[in-house]
Amino acid sequence: MCLSTVYKNVMEPASVVMKNVMAIECREGKVILTDLMERQVEIIGTLESANLVDGYVIVKESE
Repeated sequence: MCLSTVYKNVMEPASVVMKNVMAIECREGKVILTDLMERQVEIIGTLESANLVDGYVIVKESE
């Protein structure tokens, strides 16, 4: 199972949005994250990059 940590704008500890993310959905200008416990977080922005081997995703937040 590939789980990821999602960061907002830059990959640094202070910008972690959610850990153990199992699903990412992009819809209507939002990135919707779902973790193992099925909690969801919505970020207004776009998916900038994802590295599923190393387990990280960066979401670019809209201003």
